[in-house]
This record gives sequence, structure tokens and C-alpha cells, in this order.
Amino acid sequence: MAGLTQNDAHLLIVDDDERIRTLLRQFLSRNGFWTTAARDTDHARRLLEGLDFDLIVLDVMMPGDDGITFTRELRKKMETPILLLTAKGESTDRISGLEAGADDYVAKPFEPKELLLRINAILRRVPASEATVEAPKVINLGEIRYDTERAEMWHGDDMVRLTATEVALMRIFSTAPGEPFSRAQLVEDLGRDRGQAQERAVDVQITRLRRKIEADPKQPRYLQTVRGAGYMLTHD
Repeated sequence: MAGLTQNDAHLLIVDDDERIRTLLRQFLSRNGFWTTAARDTDHARRLLEGLDFDLIVLDVMMPGDDGITFTRELRKKMETPILLLTAKGESTDRISGLEAGADDYVAKPFEPKELLLRINAILRRVPASEATVEAPKVINLGEIRYDTERAEMWHGDDMVRLTATEVALMRIFSTAPGEPFSRAQLVEDLGRDRGQAQERAVDVQITRLRRKIEADPKQPRYLQTVRGAGYMLTHD
């Protein structure tokens, strides 16, 4: 299932540093994106009330609500992908951001090309709108069912909100239920750079996904840890 292309994507940049906002808008616009900028979270809230965005680039350190608090707030009502800009070396901010619902992060100062690669990787994981397939394949996980064709998760009649990264993980696991995927393989399939930090980020995303799938996330039945092999999705 193809993701968004750059020419389709409208990005919201949220950063209190006017210089960085301007540089990001200029760089991303030159690379084919539609961009809108907000100077703080209050400004971003007003923009989000009237506009739909395909991805939010959000600075962590801002006056007022910080980026992690704002990410947690947004996740209560929307699943728009979020890329955090974190201070270099602040691993706690990165983990807290992922736990709050961010899809990825880039540490400041960063190379613009790296930011572009991360944005494109996230957008490729966002399912494109498609016509309904006649016979969707459904995976049953206890009271949860996952429609692999529509990339939708349901608990009874209620849709379970998934982030773009969670959709990507479900797509990966759904290709081979009952087979383990190593953390390194998941990092690669998600389009991220290799390394322990990204493997730790995958662990955080797995923990968040379990909360949506499992009756008891601490004793997972369906999204299991396979000792020495990684993670595996089983189903009824």
C-alpha cells in the first residue's frame, strides 16, 4: 500500500525559534512539501482546528506546553504522524516522546537531509486512501480485530486509533503471523537507521501497541516477546 508523496503532503512546523521555522519552511518547500508554521503550541492548536496536516514537525523545548506534553494531548484526538526535534544527547526526551505517541525524532543540531529522510520514511508508512476491498483479510486478536486491507483496528464497534508507526508494525507482523521479527529487522523495515537507540525506540512502540491489543499488556498473549529472536504476532 503506497504512502503519501511529497507533493501531496502538508506539514505543520511548530518551533518557537523564528530562524529555525523559516529555515525549515524554506528547505521543506524547496523539496516539494506544503508547509505551515506555528510559533508555539497555542498557535498550533488554532491551526489544527481549521486545517488537516499529514505530519507535524514539533520542537520539544518550547515555552508554555513543551512538545512532549503537546504530543500526549494530540494523541487523545488525532493520529497525525509527529516527528519530534529533540536536544542532542537528551535520550530521556526521545523515549518520553515516543511513549507519548510520537512516530520518530531527530536530534538538534541535525542535517537537513536527515530530517528529509525521516519525514519521507514516516509518510511512506501512512496508508494511502483506497477503495474498499471486497474481501478484507481480518486478524482476530481476542476482542480485537485488525483489518489488514484497510489498516484498521477495531474493538467491537469502536475503532482503535493507531499511529502511522503502529500501522507499519501491524503491516509487518501481519505478513507472517507466528513468525518472530528481530528488533534489527523491525528497525530496517520501518525505514530507520540501524543502532541500539532505534531498537530501543522499537521496544517503546511495541509497548504502546500492546496496550491497544492486549487485555493484560504485561502478560501479552498476541504480541509476544520471543527470547533471543524478537517479537511475534499470534492470533486466534
